[in-house]
Amino acid sequence: MKELKNIKYWLFDLDNTLYNGKTKVFEQVDKKMSQFISDKLNVSIEEAKKIQKNYFHEYNTTLNGMIKNHEIDADEFLKFVHDVNLDFLKPDKLLEREIANLLGKKFIFTNGSKAHAANVTKRIGIDKLFDGVFDIVDSEFIPKPSIEPYKKIIEKYKIEPQYCIFIEDIARNLKPAHELGMKTVWIENDEPWAAKFSDSKFINYKTNDLANFLKEINEIR
Repeated sequence: MKELKNIKYWLFDLDNTLYNGKTKVFEQVDKKMSQFISDKLNVSIEEAKKIQKNYFHEYNTTLNGMIKNHEIDADEFLKFVHDVNLDFLKPDKLLEREIANLLGKKFIFTNGSKAHAANVTKRIGIDKLFDGVFDIVDSEFIPKPSIEPYKKIIEKYKIEPQYCIFIEDIARNLKPAHELGMKTVWIENDEPWAAKFSDSKFINYKTNDLANFLKEINEIR
């Protein structure tokens, strides 16, 4: 972990990374996606779920599949699916302290929207700690793990990849970051689609407790 003393740029995924996946925020988003597809395509919820999962696996996000195949309004989709109840997300004082203590620039890198990132980070109490949020609109609706958004965030924030670390719960999303020269951290979880490739060499570190992982880094710097 001593090699992390020189990190200048911190990239954080949002959902299931900056908060515990067991809070089931994404479970709500998942249901809203099914409802949106059902309404737009005039199909049953069961059929909508099948379409949703197929698009997620083929295009890396459901939104990307809906744009490519049905020319939907992306802003309408993002607003609808992220209109969820976040009351059970509570302030995380330890995470707030450790992110605040990190030296360097801190960014959120998400396949979601800026509005959703703002809602989540306010609930956790970390909304004032980031130097920017790079969302699916910034990536022109090309999602992780396509390499294009990684290149775009590097360009936008003038990031030096060799001094950057990316923290994410979906293992496959770490591969492009590693290929570009970043250090990578996988947030351990047992979701099959997120854990696939979690034993790959493109993952440098694993943790099931982000705040304490950051605390360890802060203690060696």
